[in-house]
Amino acid sequence: MIFNTHQFKEPLVSYVESMFHFKGFMPDHSIERVIPTGHVFVIFELDGIRRHTFDNKTLEPIASFEKVWVSGVHENYLSISAHPNSEMFVFQFKSYGALPFVHTLICELNDRVIPAEEVFGHEILVLHEAFKTAETSEDKFLIGEKWLEGRFDKNLMPPAELIDFLSELQKQPVVKYQEVIEQYPNTQKHLIDQFKKYIGLTPKYYQRMLRFNDILQKIQQKQHINWPDVAFQCGYSDQSHFIKEFRHFSGFNPTEFIKREFQNDEPNFFALDK
Repeated sequence: MIFNTHQFKEPLVSYVESMFHFKGFMPDHSIERVIPTGHVFVIFELDGIRRHTFDNKTLEPIASFEKVWVSGVHENYLSISAHPNSEMFVFQFKSYGALPFVHTLICELNDRVIPAEEVFGHEILVLHEAFKTAETSEDKFLIGEKWLEGRFDKNLMPPAELIDFLSELQKQPVVKYQEVIEQYPNTQKHLIDQFKKYIGLTPKYYQRMLRFNDILQKIQQKQHINWPDVAFQCGYSDQSHFIKEFRHFSGFNPTEFIKREFQNDEPNFFALDK
């Protein structure tokens, strides 16, 4: 399997989390659950395989996608298809970084997976064809970087105080949430409006998402887990609140999660039919 990533320079490195290309992926499952992380993705299929999203409860297909699509910020988990011999190219934007490229309020993309031409127009299909034609990962990265540079609108850059606030929120434990909020130089309403514009979520919900992803990191590859300790370390007020949040973001309670050995998978992707 080929899996390559690209290293950016300024200004792109400040806004794009990752650009990667993989080929020859051979999953041992056909449906996987994606845990929300607060990122916007632009996803190109280069193998001619149509992808699907599924109803989270019934796992019946609800939508299909081909060529290229945008996955906005999701508040809940998403169920998607996985295919053998996959080849894909992906842009992943930083949590505050998508707006200068998509030119659309990020909250308008919340909980949506849509054909990319609805956001970028015909140019994204031209880019898709260029990726298919380019022979190597490096060739594709050069094409992708040039496209990103052409899309970048400096007038849509997030303000420095928002980036500083977000950085502090990511570093501090949940119990210091109110202290971090009070450090923001404008009103809480202003902060919420800025979050919806650039990040898609409210600060409080984004913090909940960060906390759950921290849990996944803490339990990864562990076979014996003391759940009350994990709940306490992550700042949950009680065990019932912890279990409710765990089910909200993953679809499983902690016991079910470990029984199915999801802690041995990638932190944000769980195979549902392995």
